[in-house]
Amino acid sequence: MSIVKEFREFAVRGNVVDLAVGVVIGAAFGKIVSSLVADLITPLIGMLVGGIDFTDMIITLKAAADGKAALVLSYGKFIQTIFDFVIIAFAIFVVVKLINRLKRQEAAAPTAPPVPSAEEKLLTEIRDLLKK
Repeated sequence: MSIVKEFREFAVRGNVVDLAVGVVIGAAFGKIVSSLVADLITPLIGMLVGGIDFTDMIITLKAAADGKAALVLSYGKFIQTIFDFVIIAFAIFVVVKLINRLKRQEAAAPTAPPVPSAEEKLLTEIRDLLKK
């Protein structure tokens, strides 16, 4: 088997295509959730905590001198990243919970009982006659 043919079989296999679609949709969903966090939720949290912008919180270790930039610890960005992570994780949790609920509803949907075969009907009639 040539490498080109083997690669073609690998590339068009269902799992690879599903994975590619999942990666693309995941990237798009990531952008939506990032925008939700950065543009809607973070300002609300900032308003609740008194308008504090965490990203501006720094500790200066060494002041700028001789054309060199100051050496700082940007702990505010770290705090903001933790908030973003918690919010994103919660959003994904809610989506997964919703999907699981929909799957359970589909599984719990009543299905019609299977129609008995001709043999089963005949055996049922024989059983009923024997009971009499």
